[in-house]
Amino acid sequence: MTAAALPCPIFDFHARLLPRPGATEDLLTTMAGAGIAGAAVAAGGVVGLDVLSAQITYGGYSTATPANDAVLAACAASGGRLVPFYFANPHAGVRAYRAQVDAYRGLELSPAVHGLSFDDPRTRDYVAVASDAGHPVYVVCLGRPGTRPADLVALAARFPRTTFVFGHCGHTGIDIAGIDMIAARENVVAETSGCFGVVVRHALSRLGPRRVLFGTEYPLQHPAVELAKYASLDLSADDWRQVAWHNARRILREEYP
Repeated sequence: MTAAALPCPIFDFHARLLPRPGATEDLLTTMAGAGIAGAAVAAGGVVGLDVLSAQITYGGYSTATPANDAVLAACAASGGRLVPFYFANPHAGVRAYRAQVDAYRGLELSPAVHGLSFDDPRTRDYVAVASDAGHPVYVVCLGRPGTRPADLVALAARFPRTTFVFGHCGHTGIDIAGIDMIAARENVVAETSGCFGVVVRHALSRLGPRRVLFGTEYPLQHPAVELAKYASLDLSADDWRQVAWHNARRILREEYP
């Protein structure tokens, strides 16, 4: 289903820009075809999917630095449709993010890519800068100690003024327990790309529509797939407006066309 059948504008809270020619044009064309007005964008392709899946399952990490400058340039040329998130490499330190923090609108931390736990001092250094800048922090939890939903809750308790985004509603696609774990922390919200429809419904029930965000994980997932998932849930128009538009505007502290 396209956005034409849905009663409000849509903001995609989680898309990626691959480091290849034409990636920005492909993203904007796909968004337009799906009726998506804006997207929060972070660097993609930091490691290959074979490496990423192995690290998620078996452990390990990369020290690669994401192509943040390319994301920033693409967003600047997008006419306001793309909003840049800084993809942290905690192994390299926080200096580059701190120096450019005003150019970005959010931060992403990925234990699956870089391997660091939420209680690692290098992780907390990044979150401290994000907190001072008013940036939301997007994370995807794993099943390993230090990166589980309970560890995210502990990190969120350290930074109660910062909004943390529970990416994909967990890494398994069916992390009902993770949603229940974050429910008590009001500064943690859930982003739903890649998870099952039953998980979205549970997040809406357990957290409320104001704490759920629409996302796609483009280009790994086409927006039409995520829109169809929501269409199957038959949400009220008010709930869909919260999830698809108003929550993103509130969390990012910006207005979008």
